[in-house]
Amino acid sequence: MALRRDEALEDQDLGKDEDSIEGKGLESEKSIPDEGSLDDEDMTPLEKNLSLEAELAKAKAKAEDHYGQLQRLQADFDNYRKRTQKEKTELIKYASERLVGELLPVLDNFDRAVSAAKVNPDFTSFSQGVEMILRQMQTALSKEGLKAMDAVGQPFDPNLHEAVLRVASEEHPENTVVEELQKGYYLKEKVLRPCMVKVSN
Repeated sequence: MALRRDEALEDQDLGKDEDSIEGKGLESEKSIPDEGSLDDEDMTPLEKNLSLEAELAKAKAKAEDHYGQLQRLQADFDNYRKRTQKEKTELIKYASERLVGELLPVLDNFDRAVSAAKVNPDFTSFSQGVEMILRQMQTALSKEGLKAMDAVGQPFDPNLHEAVLRVASEEHPENTVVEELQKGYYLKEKVLRPCMVKVSN
């Protein structure tokens, strides 16, 4: 019986020793710091200085990259501005190119009419030729949006008509256009030139 009791006591002591060894092992493992968990406080001044220099280098590289992008963007914008300005200048300079091209045949026919009148002074033929050229010119201008105003018999409108004379008229109500002295024209929807008219009192 005494042997069994001694054996039991030895087993208990061995178990305690093993527990104490395992506990110490855990404590020793816990006490080893993880390399990634070092804070700034755990860093030496040299390590802090190197870390700051690395961050500064990254910030400088990023700033230089942004500055380069800004310079390229500014250059692109300057090129775009110069190109659009040149296109605008060209557009203004040659804005009448199409109209002049349409009127060249009219100019040719005027030259022919003048030359023909010198050879054959027939007024009737000359008059018919000029009428034909006039219709040709009206057609060319109408393609560009030119339209003559119809003023006679219309109420006087200072936005459309320029009153040159006022005359007494029994045929027309007061303030009515009775005669057109110079044609007025629209260019598309805009008044290009008002009519010069006589207006009834």
